[in-house]
Amino acid sequence: MARIIAITNQKGGVGKTTTSVNLSACIAQEGRRVLVVDADPQGNTSSGFGVRVREKTKTVYEVMAGEAALSDAAVKTGIDTLFVLPADIRLAGAEIELAGMERREHVLAEALAGAGDDYDYIFIDCPPSLGLITLNALCAADGVLIPIQCEYYALEGVSALMGTIQKVQRINRRLTIDGVVLTMLDARTNLGVQVAQEVRKVFKGKVFGTVIPRNVRLGEAPSHGLPISLYDPRSLGAQSYQALAKEFLSRV
Repeated sequence: MARIIAITNQKGGVGKTTTSVNLSACIAQEGRRVLVVDADPQGNTSSGFGVRVREKTKTVYEVMAGEAALSDAAVKTGIDTLFVLPADIRLAGAEIELAGMERREHVLAEALAGAGDDYDYIFIDCPPSLGLITLNALCAADGVLIPIQCEYYALEGVSALMGTIQKVQRINRRLTIDGVVLTMLDARTNLGVQVAQEVRKVFKGKVFGTVIPRNVRLGEAPSHGLPISLYDPRSLGAQSYQALAKEFLSRV
């Protein structure tokens, strides 16, 4: 059965999508079968894999609405064992539609239920909010991965996220925190190092040893529709995510 991991942080700009794209790619290159679910209406994870979502493209919205099978909507990427379930602005309407439904927090879990034997890992890239889409991701997930940037106000909003996770654990008792990923570290500054130390104090053994640095090539890769491991496998960003993938597989 696939392990489902929600990658979430209600704070935007923390490297959530960058981690979703690049960690999943590196894990797939380690020989695992991986599905990435783009659950953000901005669709940045989809474009990060070079998936162009058009009007007739089947997306996570159609899968959640029961209008398309997951197997028909999952799109191949440049890595043989990696697929993406794309999203676009249509997903924004799902928040409103879900509000009036019974078992509204379980719609995504039910949509993914049949995919467990097809993949080893399913990563869900959540929107930067604690709305119904994120709630659906947490109810579907076995674990949570929290990217936190090594900058001032890094822990802002994390207490609200932890509160939400604790509430969801009453519904989804298998949900655990798989780990915290420190991102955007500028090791030349004292601030970045101090923030990393503070995050490690708060989350103790949950923080991955691999830290993702600020890297120009990481910023360039999405514009080419490629994960960093395909765009520039020798870059510091690629090496960091490859190391994180190995650490993830050894821990989770």
